[in-house]
Formats: sequence, structure tokens, C-alpha cells
Amino acid sequence: MRAIDKGEQQSRQLAIALEYNAQLPAPRVTASGQGEIARRIIALAEEHGVPLVQDPALAKALTALPLQAEIPEELYGVVAAILAYLYRLDNEVNRAP
Repeated sequence: MRAIDKGEQQSRQLAIALEYNAQLPAPRVTASGQGEIARRIIALAEEHGVPLVQDPALAKALTALPLQAEIPEELYGVVAAILAYLYRLDNEVNRAP
């Protein structure tokens, strides 16, 4: 086993942005990148109040897809669970006084 330095960890960082609404048949990839591009995707999400979810295995699977591609059926369950969590979080935030 070898140690991974901070620079190498940052270059391995992945980020994916998904879009989903009722008009789409499935969520689709709207942004994808690693390293500096991943950091920019994350910064934009934070700037716009978009919640972030960390799932390295899912991120790795989704980075293989081209932009605007719908997620494959085998990932529906995982992504649906994340979307359900985000919808609950959004509802809780909107109900707070």
C-alpha cells in the first residue's frame, strides 16, 4: 500500500452533475469532470445552493457516460435513493420557519 499525496488526491477528485425533472425519461449527466474541473463543478453547485452527495463508486460509474446521456437502468435505484433524499431535504428546508 502506498500513501497518496494531497495533490494526487485532488487530481483524482470526481464530480458529476445530474438533471432530472418529470419531462425527462431518466436523469441525465449535465456536467462531469475530475481534478480542476471537478472542483469547479463543486464550487458552482455550492454557489447556487445545490446540495452535494458524496458517492465515489457512483461518480466513477457516471464519469464513463457522455454529457447529456441518460443514466443506465442499472443505476436507477441508487440515483432514485439520492433524489428521494434530496427531495426530503428540500421539503424540510422549505418547511422550516
